[in-house]
Amino acid sequence: MTQPTLIRRDHLGIALDLAAGNVPVLPLRAGKLPFGNCAACRYTACGGRPNMKTAGPCQCPRPCHGWAAATTDPAVLQSPAWAPMWRQAHAVAYHPGGVRLTVVDLDNADAIAWARQALPATRTVPTTRGEHWIYRGSMRSVNGVREGVDLKSTMAYARWLGPGTGTMTELPDVVRALAVKEPSTVRPVSAVPAPVGGGECRHRTPAYLERGIAMAEQRITEASSAVHATVYRTFLAVLSAHGRCGCLTDTHIARLFVAAQAKGEGPRHCADAWANARTALGM
Repeated sequence: MTQPTLIRRDHLGIALDLAAGNVPVLPLRAGKLPFGNCAACRYTACGGRPNMKTAGPCQCPRPCHGWAAATTDPAVLQSPAWAPMWRQAHAVAYHPGGVRLTVVDLDNADAIAWARQALPATRTVPTTRGEHWIYRGSMRSVNGVREGVDLKSTMAYARWLGPGTGTMTELPDVVRALAVKEPSTVRPVSAVPAPVGGGECRHRTPAYLERGIAMAEQRITEASSAVHATVYRTFLAVLSAHGRCGCLTDTHIARLFVAAQAKGEGPRHCADAWANARTALGM
């Protein structure tokens, strides 16, 4: 993550500086909570926590709440619609997964002591009660992986508390393993090649693709019925949006397969659904 020079100290000024460095940002109200940016999605719907029954897609023109509202667009950040939020803002937050980062949120002294023994050193940022350890790389966000430790990356936001100190290192397997609370029943992902590019790339920033993959993972994870159909429709949507320009990689496909297998789909089912989606789109 490129660390911009923070010249202005107000919340909107800090947000604009971060956005200029391609870091998606949003304002937070009191209690470190996001604002509800429209009446239809206030506080619980679009961009809500994945485990909330009300979380999910909305009919707004754009994602409007929580991590999904994070943006690098200065026109949005300075728009009249966002002005009241900045006047009431208590903090600035950013979407770590949108800039391919993972924040290990250590909430107390015991958690910090554990991290110093168990995790590779990386960039650290002091917080009110503990520290944020920031690694380069994105993953699934999970709260409470152990006492006083949360993981914030995709589909999550973290408070901006300054650039921190130390050299940022690559996201290690020991941190990824924290997201697995129970022995995993997910079998290895079948080898499915990424589509060959050739079309015009519509993705202006890596954050656009990252957001699409993260939302696809969420859609699969939240499926409570018709899992087969949900997986196929999600694969179809991802391929339709990202499959022709060459941005989609084997790593992105693996993430979708892992999400599907966590819902009970076998590797063969995943491969068949992917192949059927490609056929339906003429790929």
